[in-house]
Amino acid sequence: MKIVRTVLVVAALALLGAVSAPGARADEWNKKTVMTFNQPVEIPGQILPAGTYTFKLLNSPSDRHIVQIFNADGTQLIATILTINDYRLQPTGRTVVKFAEQPGDAPDALKAWFYPGDNFGQEFVYPKPRAIELALALKEPVPALTADTTDLSTVAIVAVTPEQTEVPVTEAVETTAPVASDPAPAPAPAVATEELPKTASTVPLIALLGLAALGAAFAAKRLSQVS
Repeated sequence: MKIVRTVLVVAALALLGAVSAPGARADEWNKKTVMTFNQPVEIPGQILPAGTYTFKLLNSPSDRHIVQIFNADGTQLIATILTINDYRLQPTGRTVVKFAEQPGDAPDALKAWFYPGDNFGQEFVYPKPRAIELALALKEPVPALTADTTDLSTVAIVAVTPEQTEVPVTEAVETTAPVASDPAPAPAPAVATEELPKTASTVPLIALLGLAALGAAFAAKRLSQVS
């Protein structure tokens, strides 16, 4: 029953980011998107009160996996969060956000953000102690920082499992584009077999040979009479 409720909550909240359009604005380079939440939301390190926020990637050509969250008009930086690639098979034309449902009145935790039309999104990386709690609640691995640091460019990332063990993050999240399965080989083109024309009947040839033989016999008979 909890699983069904989780799916419904995630679906409803995911739609929320899209329903905020026409309030949703986006930029192709930094994926700038304005989203409105009607309830508090947990992000790595803090809780965002209900309200409107601007999400965008850090303006850096060298690292495209740092998300910055600003206030509604983008004038105040609220949080800088490390993320990893999270690929999906079916892109949509709207903003999609995924949440991890929390028990009781605790704010749901933000898991991933997908920009409209992209087949990849940003999976949020939580501090390891919180990632362990989320992994236990979700019963699935959660990306985690191995150290409490502000140096997001060098800190290592792992995934923690519900059993509180560490595994490579690539085993927990689809960080690279899925390889499409090879299509079934096309059937070999049918080779048309050319039917040779039927030969003429041998009956006329036999008749002709028969007439020739009769003629030869008649000629031999006449010769024998003359002799």
